[in-house]
Parts: sequence; structure tokens; C-alpha cells
Amino acid sequence: MSLRVQPITREEHLSFVASRPSASHMQVPSWGDVKPDWRAESLGWYDAGDGGAQGGRLVGAGLVLFRPLPKLKRYLAYLPEGPVIDWYVPDLDRWLDPMLAHLKARGAFSVKMGPPVVVRRWSADAVKTAIADPGAHRLRDVTATAHEPRAFDVADRLRRMGWQQTEPAGEDGFAAGQPRYVFQVPLAGRTVDDLHRGLNQQWRRNIKKAEKAGVKVVQGGYHDLPAFYTLYTETAARDRFIPRPLPYFQRMWTALTAEDPHRMRLYLAHHEGEVLSAATMLTVGTHVWYSYGASTSRRREAQPNNAVQWRMLTDAHALGAEVYDLRGITDTLEDSNHLLGLLRFKVGTGGEAAEYLGEWDFPLNRLLHKALDLYMARR
Repeated sequence: MSLRVQPITREEHLSFVASRPSASHMQVPSWGDVKPDWRAESLGWYDAGDGGAQGGRLVGAGLVLFRPLPKLKRYLAYLPEGPVIDWYVPDLDRWLDPMLAHLKARGAFSVKMGPPVVVRRWSADAVKTAIADPGAHRLRDVTATAHEPRAFDVADRLRRMGWQQTEPAGEDGFAAGQPRYVFQVPLAGRTVDDLHRGLNQQWRRNIKKAEKAGVKVVQGGYHDLPAFYTLYTETAARDRFIPRPLPYFQRMWTALTAEDPHRMRLYLAHHEGEVLSAATMLTVGTHVWYSYGASTSRRREAQPNNAVQWRMLTDAHALGAEVYDLRGITDTLEDSNHLLGLLRFKVGTGGEAAEYLGEWDFPLNRLLHKALDLYMARR
């Protein structure tokens, strides 16, 4: 039985996401408002039902972001960490073919998506052992703690349909779009004491140091974003990345909290009248993400970063979350990699590394798609 893909309202989209255990924060309607350089559209998948051409039941949804080519009315269509469909069905083409047809009619020359499908997981101990092993160079080459066999079936189906897997870019293992490797702390069925016992010794020691030093972690609001941003720009200079502008975070706060007042939170660690660390947290259903972090190099002995993360972890647990997601990690285990320290920090939470299926492209116009590839390679 065929599926129909058509635009849906923000309300229909949000209602569908709310009916699911979770979805990526990049697959809610308000995420389109965060990206003003892209044009957003909410898509719905309908089964045939008994109601004729316009009948049926909403069985899938996706946020599509359209980026125009300069001087041409042709677009890159991007579904970050989506769409929200049943990825494990044997007839995946029944879901994706009508989406491609709709996007082609909208003027898309290429489609990029990120199936929210986990392939492998590594326990914190496995990652820690790999970091200490001089013979281990990349996480992808280390024996995984757990596999998801169905993920390989999904990849095979996509290849047979003509989708092309985006190769990870750069030595740090981060893809050009969303991270393929992330670090997550499972929360379901665990108490706060369980979470505390799961932390490594250094983390537990640092949390205690922060308490003794008088570090106070509080929830902030829109008016605290400039304080966060001051730390964020310092972090960007220290960790060698290009910072986003302050209006991006202000737009993010306004858009996400307008949709759901609990969608985005800001946490700040205060010590002796100064903000030493800050972080943003996003929530969709039972999934919570640590989104952006920032800190100063001053008074690091007070351990404000651990204090902020521990507060966010326990708040996520109190919200009934099943996963606390610390987002991207490096795949490279070399000591020379400047991102290895961030990986060590996240491993200390006692969670697990996860590899997703990555991002996939479908060229609807091969010439324009190739031109985009060349442009991206030269940036």
C-alpha cells in the first residue's frame, strides 16, 4: 500500500512528534526558525486509509530545510537527524520514494538526511581502554560492546535505492553535518545514586570539590545569554572553533521556548560572584541533549564544568528522560588530537559511545550535486 507525502501544519507536526517517545531536536517545527538562511517545511507521511486521496493516518513526519543555490531556484533539501519514520521496515523505498518526488517537485537538486539509527555502541570502559591503547587509532576500528544488526539492513536498503553515504570529513571524525559519533548516558531504570556510582573517580572527586568550593549551579533565562556568550567566545578561542554569533542563541531560545517552554534550558555555574561555566540543554520527549557548553580558564580548580554537567544529568533524570546525550565526540584516539580531552571528559560520565548510520545523500541532479561537493571540499 503506497504512502503519500505532503506538507503539514506546525501543529500537526508537533502533535506527531509528541506522540513518539522522542525525536531529534532538529526535527521539531521550531528548529526551522533557528535557521533563517534556510526555508523550512514540515512534511507528513500518510497511509492510504479509507478516506480517499486526502484521507489516511499520519504515520511519519520530517522537518526539511531548503538552502538555495546562488542565482538559481534550485535547493539542497536537508533533513537533519530525520525524518521521523519507521526506519526498520523492509520496504523503506515506500517511505523515501514519495519524499524524493515531493522534494524534486519543490526544486531540490539534492537531498541529505541523517537516519536516527544507531549502528554500534562502546561502553565507557571500552573507550577508556582504547584511549590507553597505543595501537588503537580510531574508535571505528575498536571492537564494539554492542551491535544493532538491523542498522546494516537499513544501510543496504539505502544503497540499493541509490542513496550515497556521506564520508566523515576531517581527522577528528566529525561529519560536515551532524556528528556520527556521540556519547550518551542511559537513564532509564536508574536512580540518581546509580548515576553517581557510574561516574569515574575523577568526576566524583571534582563534583565534591565544586561543592566544597561553593560553586552554585542555577537555571538562567534569555537575559543570561550574554553571560553565556562571553564564556562561549573564550571557549572558541581556546578550543579553536569558529563561534556562532550571539543572535543565533537568542533566536534559538526564542524559537524553541515559544514552541515548548521546557524545550531549552540554560545553566550557569556561579562562584564568588562570577560565572565560570555555562551550558544549554534541549529536551524532546524522553531524550535530553547537552547542546552548547562554555567556560573560562579562570578558577578551574573549582571544577565548575563537572558541577554544571552533574546538575543537568540529575535534572534530566528528574524530567523522566531515558537518555542524556552529550552529543559529538571525536573518532580519533591519537594523543595529538585536541578533541581527545573532550572525549575523556565525556567518558567520565560512565555512559557509552554510539555510532549512528551517518548522513546520506540522494543526487536528484547529478551535475549540481557534484558542483556542491566541489564547493564544500574547497571551503
